[in-house]
Amino acid sequence: MGVEYPAAFLANPKNHRTRSSLMLLGPTGNLLVDCPPELRLQVTGQGITKIDAVVITHTHADHIMGMDDLRSICMRTKKPVTVYMIPEQMDDIRRIYSYAFMDFPPEIIVPRFDLTPIPDVLKVGGLTVHTFLVQHGKTKVIGLRVNDFAYITDVSEIPPAAEAKLKNLEVLVLDAVRYSPHPNHFHMAKAIEVAQRIGAKKTYFTHLSDDYDHDITNMTLPKTMELAYDGLRIAL
Repeated sequence: MGVEYPAAFLANPKNHRTRSSLMLLGPTGNLLVDCPPELRLQVTGQGITKIDAVVITHTHADHIMGMDDLRSICMRTKKPVTVYMIPEQMDDIRRIYSYAFMDFPPEIIVPRFDLTPIPDVLKVGGLTVHTFLVQHGKTKVIGLRVNDFAYITDVSEIPPAAEAKLKNLEVLVLDAVRYSPHPNHFHMAKAIEVAQRIGAKKTYFTHLSDDYDHDITNMTLPKTMELAYDGLRIAL
């Protein structure tokens, strides 16, 4: 908002970034990771109509402000959406979406959330998801691993216990918010350093600011790394 971008930058659709989320498409169901404000557009744009459960990695606004759109899932299933998250962050959801936990007449439709502590191993839709915690400044954030794929959004530190779960990856998706250092995120140089240490065969950087022109940036990155983009699909 208020920024004028060069025409060449705007001409590349991969530079039109919505806020970060992930949909894990399992053999029998789907697991949504985070609910950004653009959630409805993201999901409908990919033709996804089924969500079996949700993981909220943490409760910052860009990861939860699309949760109201889960009401359509409640309307379809006639039950609350199971939302896995860090227990001490649940009160944030109860405060922001207080109406989702109130009683209303049947003709008033609101989203309903079954807030559930995130387990170490989560099984949804035929997927086995291993979870761990990383630090985003002072905030705890859930990271995920499915088979040889791992996803770590907002992060400033990966503790040793979490990094131990990131061995032998085919694909890593990792926060790299901007070029200059940030107190609560990996910046690009730090993200490259950590990605090289983890050693995934392919790393995609996510949670990207407008520092990055997609194609130009990719030409400067190590050959095993590139920027993620809206609609990116990765085989698990």
